[in-house]
Amino acid sequence: MKAVVHHRYGPPREVLALEDVAVPAVGEHDVLLRVHAAAVNWADWALTLGVPYMLRLPYGLRAPRDGIRGTDVAGTVEQVGSAVGGLRSGQEVFGWCTGAFAEYAVTAADHLVTKPATLAFDAAAAVPMAGMVALQAMRDIADVQPGSRVLVNGASGGIGSFTVQIAKAMGAEVTGVSRTDHLDRVRSIGADHVIDYTQEEFTESGERYDAILDIADNKSLSARRRALTRHGTLIPNSGAGNRWIASLGRIVKARVASPFVSQTLRPFLSLPKQEDLLALRSLIESGEVTPVLDRTYSFAETAEAVEQVGRGHARGKVAIAI
Repeated sequence: MKAVVHHRYGPPREVLALEDVAVPAVGEHDVLLRVHAAAVNWADWALTLGVPYMLRLPYGLRAPRDGIRGTDVAGTVEQVGSAVGGLRSGQEVFGWCTGAFAEYAVTAADHLVTKPATLAFDAAAAVPMAGMVALQAMRDIADVQPGSRVLVNGASGGIGSFTVQIAKAMGAEVTGVSRTDHLDRVRSIGADHVIDYTQEEFTESGERYDAILDIADNKSLSARRRALTRHGTLIPNSGAGNRWIASLGRIVKARVASPFVSQTLRPFLSLPKQEDLLALRSLIESGEVTPVLDRTYSFAETAEAVEQVGRGHARGKVAIAI
């Protein structure tokens, strides 16, 4: 089969290339997928580049141990393991795996759910990681309720576009922060208010929010706290920062400070769960959430797709048609 592989760390256009590799073996609890689309996440760019360097500890210090990136996937079931029930050959599914930038991928059966018939493969591939981060942030960390005031800093990006819609589905009043040319997109997905960060700093407006999901930059926590209500929740979720440890320093500061202030400062690591993927599918089927795609690249353009995500200015998710 064909796969996009890298054998060394570096800029995507220099290290990612289409190669012939073996079709992955199927275990008894696994599903072999014929991949139709994959979505690109920030982690795919970071792991291709090998920066921040702390990522190399589990993935290979000098070179990647597994050179096929991609976790978000949508495709057709090709084969199921002997212990798999509920899925059969030919079903259209989406979920997460290891090595989605390939013609075939293997993953555990409980990492997948059936795809809504009305959802295109590239849109389905855009859902898993960004959608689960948004859902868990709003539901589990911020505990958003009807009438909650929520601000999403980075509202036009992959995670941000899901967060705006999910918070609205929970009954929140949502403010989206983005740059000038993305504001119409943020309004179109349901934001009640928009702020152009090139013209206004939201922490200086005097407005207060019950929850802030901060996925756009690494400005000081104290500045963000000024925009929170007395018992509001700040979720710093940017992956950018120091070349060695990324945003780890900011995460540690938030964890240390949180017990000593009235507000809650809660960075978190999203854990993929099949039940959350089912919840997202229900929101999509009800029309409350629609995956937002910036662009779908061809398989041969995978390096370009990864670079676009690394630049940080995609309007929604970036997908690859395999």
